[in-house]
Amino acid sequence: MFPRLSPFKLSTVAVALLATLSLPLTAVAASAPNNSVKNIILVHGAWADGSSWSKLIPLLNAKGFNVVAVQLPLTSLADDAATVRRAIALEQGPIILVGHSYGGAVITEAGNDPKVSGLVYVAAFAPDAGQSAGSLSASVQAPPMAAEVRPDSEGFLKLTQKGVFEDFAQDVTASEKALLYAAQAPTSVKSLGGNISAAAWHSKRSWYIVASNDRAIPPTLEATMAKTIHADTTTIPASHVAMLSHPKDVAAVIERAAAAK
Repeated sequence: MFPRLSPFKLSTVAVALLATLSLPLTAVAASAPNNSVKNIILVHGAWADGSSWSKLIPLLNAKGFNVVAVQLPLTSLADDAATVRRAIALEQGPIILVGHSYGGAVITEAGNDPKVSGLVYVAAFAPDAGQSAGSLSASVQAPPMAAEVRPDSEGFLKLTQKGVFEDFAQDVTASEKALLYAAQAPTSVKSLGGNISAAAWHSKRSWYIVASNDRAIPPTLEATMAKTIHADTTTIPASHVAMLSHPKDVAAVIERAAAAK
């Protein structure tokens, strides 16, 4: 049995515990790059969750950034953007939003918040007002992964094992592919078909990573979107999940965005 503590002692213990827990965070913040944006919010795409940034988060933390990876419900664009807005509201100071795949549409919708100083698109959709991730995808020849999307009776989409292994993440290890397939998050057509109300890239500086071996979004479409939004563009020889197969390259682009004047 634990000893019974008085309210005063409980308060004292709580304060001490909070102080202890805050020490590593303080140390990290103190080592963050000078004159850089310190807050990074990572927004995953369809059929994924926050763990898709698992290789990137340690790299950014080691550089002193405060990193948050949101967990989108993937039920509609409105719901997903609201999730990102709540994450933005909890942070102090300027923020870089990073979106992968469908997450690019989400940061385009949620990125108008005045705290957001820049947008980083990682093999991502960058719609304009009135466009959606789905309409951009439909504007070009279907990529190989499109044949591996399966709908259910509720309007949620999943990828086949072949779609994950050969088209979504063909350049990661077999064990990583198996994890991505097992943990994939069914994604509503309301998310992919949600139209942007006001595109944040019109007023925010943007960076774009083109994944030249992408079989989920055609690399030519990625390059076109990057040009349309006047993004600082980097091309990486990666699959759709560039942040898993080339995390250092993706981290370097985010660092540049955070340091930009």
